[in-house]
Amino acid sequence: MFKIVLLAFVASFLWAEYNPMVLQLTGVKTTHEYSNGTQKEIDIQRESPKECLNVGIDVALIFNGNFANEKVPQACVKSFVTTVGKAQPIIVAPGVRTVGEVEVLDFIKHKSGSIPRDYILVDARGTEWFEQMSIPSSVNIPYTDMEYDEVVPEDFARTMNLLSFEKKGDTYDFSHAKTALLFCNGPWCSQSRLGIQKLLKIGYPKEKLLWYRGGMQDWLIFGFTTVKHSPH
Repeated sequence: MFKIVLLAFVASFLWAEYNPMVLQLTGVKTTHEYSNGTQKEIDIQRESPKECLNVGIDVALIFNGNFANEKVPQACVKSFVTTVGKAQPIIVAPGVRTVGEVEVLDFIKHKSGSIPRDYILVDARGTEWFEQMSIPSSVNIPYTDMEYDEVVPEDFARTMNLLSFEKKGDTYDFSHAKTALLFCNGPWCSQSRLGIQKLLKIGYPKEKLLWYRGGMQDWLIFGFTTVKHSPH
């Protein structure tokens, strides 16, 4: 009987450890490096204020007037600008996988957070966006830096270094390139899509590119932890 209970416990532990769906409940510990080089341990959680825990999924509460009923505590409600950008496709390019929040959490916990030499979470937005708010452990590589520019060659050199590929003659060597998961502001934002397309154009392996289409907007909708430009 004891063996059965022990095996059941071990099985439950392994299921919780390797089932990505559980990560939104257990949280993900990671390290974020800020623009000034400071590093800080971050625990990514789905942050729900106490007054929000009893707000049920009810038609009258969720979709009413401005979508959230006035009876819902303000701490449980987020507002977004709905008149910017253009809706982005689900498939950014053949062979490039589109992922959601569960896959991003799994990527941080089991890939970029565990094997950083092979995996990287990329915030493809401009630096000012990154410094305002981003996903913990992400590295800022603006989409404009994902192709060579003779005016600022050092920007593309940084991109090559961070993604672990190099120039050899007239081509690029991607034999040690990292698997990169790119995101930007949301499903209306084109920056990460354009970044992926720029990388594909120079030959970056499509199987080493992932796209979080939902970006910051969907990350915020679910209340996941974010980081600002300063650790303080």
